[in-house]
Amino acid sequence: MSHFEIKKQRSLRWSGWLIMIIGLIFSRAGLAHPHSFIEMKNAFVVNDNQLVGMNMTWTMDPLTSADLLYDAGDAANGSEIWKQLAAEVMANVIGQHYFTEFYHDGKKVKFLDRPRQYHLSRDGNNAILSFEMLLAKPQSLNAHFSVLTYDPTYYVDMTYTDAASITLPVDVQARCKLELITPKPDTSLQAYAQNLDKADAPDEDMELGKQFAQRVEITCH
Repeated sequence: MSHFEIKKQRSLRWSGWLIMIIGLIFSRAGLAHPHSFIEMKNAFVVNDNQLVGMNMTWTMDPLTSADLLYDAGDAANGSEIWKQLAAEVMANVIGQHYFTEFYHDGKKVKFLDRPRQYHLSRDGNNAILSFEMLLAKPQSLNAHFSVLTYDPTYYVDMTYTDAASITLPVDVQARCKLELITPKPDTSLQAYAQNLDKADAPDEDMELGKQFAQRVEITCH
């Protein structure tokens, strides 16, 4: 198979949602939502009393990582193949606005369509994507911020382990309160999600992923 054919196949597999990473998962029948799991870390970037962006780290579970690790083979982290894979993954993440909503005093703020930097690597059986995404316009730190990161279809469960996974620069921690809020969907919604299999898609109007999404709340004075 030629290099072009390999690249074309990989591009097709990565097209659309970030969840196309987990093609192996979708081939298995009877799995309830979510199918895939990403553990997140988030470091807020502050400059001159303004919040300018976030450094995100996404650690994918082994099954989610399988296709990536297969494509990378024995290539060392930082090699050309990892850079190519990183560019493909990042393009699709950007296409979904980083799967992230950001609010400043209740008003939605967009991100720039290019990250300042990004990197994809392997750690054992896990693929790790890290990137720095910048707000389209820096926001005054003296405000309330809300951040949600989620897959709207809830095929992918994107979560922080705990509040320690979210950090602010040391010099602003004393003036800011940070809280991680994990929703508690009612039993009927949980049952609905659990009963969805690989052939099902939730009603778009339900915003299923958003109902399960954690919220990062930050208030600074």
